[in-house]
Amino acid sequence: MLRVAETQSNGVFTSMGVTFPGPIFDAMATTPDLLLQLTVPAFEYPRSDTPEGFRFIGPLPASSDADFERPDWWAELSSDRPVVVVTQGTVENGDLIQLVVPTLRAPADADVTVVAATARPAGPDLVRAAMEGQVPANVHLARFVPFEQLLPLADVLVTNAGYGGVQTALRHGVQLVVGGETEDKPEVAARVEWSGTGVNLRTARPEVSAVRAAVGEVLGDPRYRKRASEIQGQYAQYHPFDSVAEIVEQA
Repeated sequence: MLRVAETQSNGVFTSMGVTFPGPIFDAMATTPDLLLQLTVPAFEYPRSDTPEGFRFIGPLPASSDADFERPDWWAELSSDRPVVVVTQGTVENGDLIQLVVPTLRAPADADVTVVAATARPAGPDLVRAAMEGQVPANVHLARFVPFEQLLPLADVLVTNAGYGGVQTALRHGVQLVVGGETEDKPEVAARVEWSGTGVNLRTARPEVSAVRAAVGEVLGDPRYRKRASEIQGQYAQYHPFDSVAEIVEQA
């Protein structure tokens, strides 16, 4: 996919009589006059070669989905038990056996509540089939759950490291367990590990034991929560819509 995009981009640049400044990921940062990154400095490696037009503006806030009808089990999320949320996002969720199912099997006997946000209309049924109907009693399956309502109640987000989901988790101070192998996910997972906000599984198809150990580590070590809270505080200092408006007005 990236090869096709790079070939097409190269063709556009060549047609204008200029050299394409590839590879494409570098070109995305070096070509535009301004690059507005939807995160904060604490989640990005310090670099001495950052382009002059690079700006951190913080993550975009999501809709609260106020009309979302909360399920009967929602009250359990306010108990003293830790809440573990798992998702494979909205793109790489064709095979929920990759991350969702191992995560649901991992804490079957633990004193936690687990919510699987499958992001698919048939997601809960697919998970039940994959688990042969043996869904633990402490697990709740959902087609769609607005993260703006769910993550303030969560203690850990287990995710395949989609950039938006990770930023949303950290905006709410939620620590992470991540594992992804497609698109930008390995880079996002590496930044989670580097920033100290979670554990990197280093695979999109972890063993149940690996997920169990990672969730236990994150819940048991206060340093992850502390770092997530610190980055949450940095997010609060950024106002992306105001920044975009200011930049446009000055252009």
